[in-house]
Amino acid sequence: MPDAQVECPTPDGRVRAVRVSSPDRVIWPDEGITKLDLAHFVRDVGERLLGRIAARPVTLQRFPTGIAGEEFYSKNPPKGLPDWVRTVTMTYPSGRRHPQLVVDEVATAVWAVQMNTVTFHPWPVRVADNADALDRPDEVRIDLDPQPGRGFADAVEAALALREVLAEAGLTGFAKTSGNRGVHVYCPIAPEREFLDVRHGVIAIARELERRLPDLVTTAWWKEERGERVFVDYNQACRDRTIAAAYSPRPLPGAPVSMPVSWAELRSVEPRDFTVHTAPGIVAAQEDPWAAYDSSVGDLATAMHWWERDLADGLPELAFPPDYPKMPGEPPRVQPSKKRYADEDYEPGGAGYLRAHPELPPRG
Repeated sequence: MPDAQVECPTPDGRVRAVRVSSPDRVIWPDEGITKLDLAHFVRDVGERLLGRIAARPVTLQRFPTGIAGEEFYSKNPPKGLPDWVRTVTMTYPSGRRHPQLVVDEVATAVWAVQMNTVTFHPWPVRVADNADALDRPDEVRIDLDPQPGRGFADAVEAALALREVLAEAGLTGFAKTSGNRGVHVYCPIAPEREFLDVRHGVIAIARELERRLPDLVTTAWWKEERGERVFVDYNQACRDRTIAAAYSPRPLPGAPVSMPVSWAELRSVEPRDFTVHTAPGIVAAQEDPWAAYDSSVGDLATAMHWWERDLADGLPELAFPPDYPKMPGEPPRVQPSKKRYADEDYEPGGAGYLRAHPELPPRG
């Protein structure tokens, strides 16, 4: 099949045509959804998608041969970047820096599909004139992830309780389906705190939710300690951790879409209601359930007070992702069932590491 052209509206009212090669390549084999179908989907929901990712650095989850084939995450923009697409340089936990794509118009998102993108993963920061903006998140993102034995309905119950906790903290929550079994809850915040502080605020909120629903919710990092509960993935608040964007397809059977929903309808929906086939019609027929998002900016002051209160009560820092450098106050990074000593941490040079490896000299 020859290359196709997908026409997209530009912010200044013009039309930009984006070439889509291999338009008949099948992305979701069971559903028969092609690359061109996906490009049309992104065009059709494009304005809503831009509302959630515009001016944000974006990581692209790409599948050159469809969701059943090779998968990789593009942090560097793909080669062949059009001259009308911009990038911004981001700093990672390792200190490494490189450019990332910024999606400022629908055509940029369609071009990403041309480069085999299925899912868009925006950072929780926006490009701004202030150089510090890229280090200061402007939204809290809380991922409610049902563990084995729990499902979407359990994540919904956790989300509804979380909404109340957020309100007590002076924050306004907005819900969306994850596109899988979970629920994502976002809160717009003033970009006044850097990533580590925002993460601590999220931990404090997660702990408050866990106190109220201890049989349903857990903050346990290690899977063996979570049980049949809904895990609040606080580490999604770390620098360089991203969540699938609202209106973004997911590389799963059925071609599901991560879909914003109102709190009133959250209990009545199912993740399978929102797919590449159905979402454009829903977007066209319904008002944006997140229409009040940008006018609902809150502050993390109460959540940070909760964090300090919990520290004073002896609750420690929680584990960071395994690729992070060892962080101040962090607990041992070893699976609890594999710990041989109380201070085991498996960090080279650490006390537990040296005890397990007596042939090594001590530090210093």
